[in-house]
Amino acid sequence: MKNIIVCTKIVPKSENIIFDTATKRLDRSKAENQINETDKNAIETALRLREENGGKVILLSMGPPFFESYLKLGMAMGADDAILLSDRSFGGADTFPTALVLATAIKKIGDYDLILAGEESSDAGLGQLPGQIAEFLDLPQVLFVSSLEVAGDKLMGKRTIRGGHETVEVEMPAVISIEMHANQARFPDFRRKRWADSDYKLTIWGSKDLELAEEVTGLKGSFTIVRGLVDITPPKRKKIFIRGDSKEITSKLVELMRERK
Repeated sequence: MKNIIVCTKIVPKSENIIFDTATKRLDRSKAENQINETDKNAIETALRLREENGGKVILLSMGPPFFESYLKLGMAMGADDAILLSDRSFGGADTFPTALVLATAIKKIGDYDLILAGEESSDAGLGQLPGQIAEFLDLPQVLFVSSLEVAGDKLMGKRTIRGGHETVEVEMPAVISIEMHANQARFPDFRRKRWADSDYKLTIWGSKDLELAEEVTGLKGSFTIVRGLVDITPPKRKKIFIRGDSKEITSKLVELMRERK
């Protein structure tokens, strides 16, 4: 295989997510961040394919400069290279300009056989990005794949469906999204982590490197805008405490079940 590009997102841990009511965006300033869990499954898939078929695993991410340390953690897992797309004009993007920026970077990298991504991000949960990238690159796509094999110049992807699974055959190059928990992502190698932190130089591209106008990226290029936030309190479950001995409790429980049919 040639290059295997893995689109990797750095997300705040779900328990740390705070919405800024003024900007109507996620406030990451106090959040602890991590590599998106299902993107780790995509990285693991890429590493296994490389071990079996050769090639090079390249991580690709869009975000602010502090993403660098997390991409280096992906390098410690075994990736060969990483590229960060970072520019103020990229900020506030919905999935459409995000996919455009990633697809443009993928074209610039070139010489790829496979583009992988997790099925969705934990902070947005939309699952739109892999399909949009495929459309921008005019490539075949298979989404929500649980396992992936190379068969000559084709890929065999198994997808979980209701009642079983289906196997989809697709020619390379292609875009594949990997299902959550499709595999067990490996732990970082601490020797590689020390190397990445001390010697590895991350590639950073901005809008000028990609030759993208600011009007088509970030908030300006987005088709969806958050107009407001509503705090929704989930309904409370009704609780009934039944007391007495086992016979009394059983009798009352049966009575309640009959009342509610």
